[in-house]
Amino acid sequence: MLDTQPPSSGTHTPANTPLLALPIYQTDQDVHFLDRLSVLFRYRSIVGTVFLLVVIAMLVQTYTTIPLYRSQARLLIEDERGSAGGLKDVEAGGGSGSSYQASEPYYQTQYRILRGRELARKVVRRLQLQKVPEFNGSGATPTGLGAVVGSVKKGVIGRIRPLFTSKPATAPAADETREESTLVDAFLERVTVTPIRYSRLVDLSFESASPTFAAAAANTLAEEYIQQNLDSKQIATEKTLSWLSDELSKAKQKVEASERALADYRESQNALSLEERQNIVVSRLNQLNDAVTHAKTVRVQRETLYNQLKSLNAAEAPADTFPAVLQNPLVQQQKAQLAELQREKVRLSEKYGEKHPEIVKLNASLADARQRLQSETAKVIESVRNEYRSALIEEQMLAASLESQKGDAMELAKKSVNYTVLERDAQSNRQVYEALLQREKELRVISNSRSNNVRVVDRAEIPKTPFSPDPRRNLFISILLGLGLGIAAALGIDYLDDTIKTPEDITRKLKLPFLGLVPAVRGDRVPVLSGPVPHDFGEAFRALRTSLVFTSGGNTKRIIAVTSAQPLEGKTTTACNLSIALAFGGARVLLIDADMRRPGAHKALGASNDVGLSHLLVGRARAREAIQKTHDPNLWFMAAGRTPPNPSELLASDRMRSLIANLTSGPFDWIIIDTPPVLAVTDAVILGPVVSGVAFVLGAEMTRRRIAERAIETLMSSGPRVLGAVLNRVDLERNKYYYSRFYGYQYKSYYGRATATA
Repeated sequence: MLDTQPPSSGTHTPANTPLLALPIYQTDQDVHFLDRLSVLFRYRSIVGTVFLLVVIAMLVQTYTTIPLYRSQARLLIEDERGSAGGLKDVEAGGGSGSSYQASEPYYQTQYRILRGRELARKVVRRLQLQKVPEFNGSGATPTGLGAVVGSVKKGVIGRIRPLFTSKPATAPAADETREESTLVDAFLERVTVTPIRYSRLVDLSFESASPTFAAAAANTLAEEYIQQNLDSKQIATEKTLSWLSDELSKAKQKVEASERALADYRESQNALSLEERQNIVVSRLNQLNDAVTHAKTVRVQRETLYNQLKSLNAAEAPADTFPAVLQNPLVQQQKAQLAELQREKVRLSEKYGEKHPEIVKLNASLADARQRLQSETAKVIESVRNEYRSALIEEQMLAASLESQKGDAMELAKKSVNYTVLERDAQSNRQVYEALLQREKELRVISNSRSNNVRVVDRAEIPKTPFSPDPRRNLFISILLGLGLGIAAALGIDYLDDTIKTPEDITRKLKLPFLGLVPAVRGDRVPVLSGPVPHDFGEAFRALRTSLVFTSGGNTKRIIAVTSAQPLEGKTTTACNLSIALAFGGARVLLIDADMRRPGAHKALGASNDVGLSHLLVGRARAREAIQKTHDPNLWFMAAGRTPPNPSELLASDRMRSLIANLTSGPFDWIIIDTPPVLAVTDAVILGPVVSGVAFVLGAEMTRRRIAERAIETLMSSGPRVLGAVLNRVDLERNKYYYSRFYGYQYKSYYGRATATA
């Protein structure tokens, strides 16, 4: 039937024999750090571009900005209450008092005063800020990109600074002119107040384009603040002294009146020694209460013991078994004698009878011993009863004494109520008077000394170098920012790119066995193994051939359909080169171009398309006429033929199934069928059940994941026996970090020679 009838060797298996599973490439589910490096290498041009733009923009901004100098003065602000002492609840304020403030609110108040408009207005007038070129608009200003960046930076800092500084939100004063208000605002924008943590030191800094003016402004601000603080303290002290004089006069009158009332009460109530007497009565009452409690406890114990003994006598139980009786020495002695006599009787009873004189004498001794034991037991019981009666009488006597003492205490308590009230009133008035007197003396000393709790620790000096711009810092920041933005851009683009790029995407995302990869070849010519091709391209198809050969038995007939999700993914080139690679390996291979709509395999192989599969399926040609012998050894080719109006119906016809059955029993070891894309037409789905396996070709970085999943879902609906994936057009140089991780250094040394030919 065929043009060539090569001898067949061995037994052939039917076409529907399934291939073995193809999990040739498996990866873990974890994302390795080197995978991220491969992403950065793939988008290195974007990373580099972003990095250069950021660095260049920062450098331009740095070298076009006018240098600014910062001068800093350091102040020591001590809590003014540390030198005040004494009365802490008294403050100036028009004769009224207020609560004592904590340290933190006091210092926060001082920080806001340092940035207040009143203090700034004094400094502006003293420095004559309207004559300074930097503030009157005649000084140099940034231009170009520096002006734009500086304006944006100033606006951002102006919005952020209030969140971290102590600048109060105050309105211009009524006595300020519009020009002076503008100068005050401009001056405050350059003032920074920085408290040093865990200390009472405050750094007061000023920024200016002139180093000399920066030092002068910082020192002037510190001096004006010290003078203002001293003036405010003097005014507050004078007000407080005036108020204290009035309060001292009132407090003195209250002290005299309260002490006079206390003396009158002592005289009228004979309460000269009330405190000492009260202590004696209370002490005696406590002692009696403790004695009554103890007597009651003793009485309860002895009553309990006596009641137990009475119950034993009433029931005629042996009293000598009771612990109080048993522990009596005389009772114990009598019981010991009785036991000794009983042992002696037992010993003599073994020799003599009951009427023997020794036995009679011993019985008399036993009766006498029992009598003495009962007598001693009765004495113990009588002793317990007497102890109980004594305890009861003692308890009653102590209880009567306690009640009497309670009456004395109540009488004394009534008399001491008024005395205690008068005494407390006198003490309270005297304490207030003494505190006011002490406070007045302290304030007079402070007022005369004119001490100040604020002083300059370090005066501001003329800075030698500008603090802004800082080229080194800006360069370092620009490098970090550029790298960060570049890496973020690369990772963001990679995240948004959902195309299939690596074998890991096939196994992890598409859940397909991975057959092999085919590197990309630059140029317009279709690479075919029968001609000159790059070395890595040829090795890729040899590896793909090995994958297919070793996934089934050596003598098994295999029919492989090659398809893809969409056009231009390289399925036809893959089918042609796979057939040539199998033929080079010594197998008899038949390549069938089943893409009757857009045939292309005949162009890659340089064959004719005059007679082909479509003619065979419509009955216009026979198999020997449709199958062509190619220039490659062991490779035969069946072209698609002319495009019929119903390709899908022809592939689903009985003629197609009969053709597959005849080819299976023929001399070919491999039958490769090139089918149209899955999402374009249903031809590949129709052929899925009648072939041994399907090779699904995916274009690297061109096939989106959802498209591939849709194609696989469509293809699996026909129930193909095995479905494996081939990753085509892989840019090995662009993804070398990824492939060097999985294939090692040898892969690079073999596949990196793009200039070599097969």
